[in-house]
Amino acid sequence: MKSDDRAGADASEPGKGRPAPLWSGHLPVGDGHEVYVETSGAPDGPPVVFLHGGPGSGCQPEHAALFGGGRFHAVLFDQRGAGRSRPHGARHANTTSHLIEDMELIRRTLGFEKWLVVGGSWGATLALAYAQRHPERVLGIVLRATFLGTRAELDRAFAENLSRFYPPLHRDFLGLLPEDERGDPLPAYWRRILSDDPTEAGRFARAWAAVERALASLVSPLDRLDLGALERNDSPPPASAFMEAHYFSHDCFLRDAPLLDNAHRLESIPGIIVQGRYDLLCPPATAYALAARWPKAEVRVVEGAGHLLGEAGVREAVIQANADVADRLQCL
Repeated sequence: MKSDDRAGADASEPGKGRPAPLWSGHLPVGDGHEVYVETSGAPDGPPVVFLHGGPGSGCQPEHAALFGGGRFHAVLFDQRGAGRSRPHGARHANTTSHLIEDMELIRRTLGFEKWLVVGGSWGATLALAYAQRHPERVLGIVLRATFLGTRAELDRAFAENLSRFYPPLHRDFLGLLPEDERGDPLPAYWRRILSDDPTEAGRFARAWAAVERALASLVSPLDRLDLGALERNDSPPPASAFMEAHYFSHDCFLRDAPLLDNAHRLESIPGIIVQGRYDLLCPPATAYALAARWPKAEVRVVEGAGHLLGEAGVREAVIQANADVADRLQCL
């Protein structure tokens, strides 16, 4: 690993519940990528890796706080092109298989034989893909807001759910496109976000991110798109929109390894799925469909919650699920 690591005490920051890092630095993973990795918690505790969402969002301080209390040896890393990983925003050699290989390199570098895998939204997708590829390396799984990486789920969220719950916002979302492209808007958005025209790419990236925020929030911050804000160049468009367009336009690079069809590979792994009742991006039906094919999984619904980790009861449910899966492993 690179030499920009820093030691940290095995303690939490006062009043925040966030473990101070034991180590942090950049790990070269090939193809010109260096992923940022940090570890925290108890050096001798059960190892756990956290997978952030997006794709492309990067890890946040609230993610490390999920493993406060000093029980776990927690590993957080920014996936290729995300957060503090370098080069930022890079999409070359950036597929689900590459991320799985990066996880294996991190695991081997840190000397773990097996670890718990925790992830939400896209992080849940990657958690499932990794566990199905390497079930022998997974002690247990905790998912939040299960996303199976399929086009059908994206159509349901950005067409059916958006039009049903936010009709004016849906009209604005479609209205940015020529009329002949509105019947299948998602590929049209992704093409423009990934275009070589920075003005067009920024406009559609801002629109995509705004609509996604509305679907992710239990109480939406908007009911219409601010068309003026989409045109302004005074702030960079959200980086995650570009990574999402890259992944979503390629079916999350899972076309040959559908996660629901391969759920039988999880049969020996205990898991807990935390699910917001009113999640419009990743609805409960997906969590229950997965659990129906994964006998050792338990679905825990958080009432009065949507998609986001910060909504009432969700964070606490994930922290409890982490502890409960670890307790079950000690009883085996």
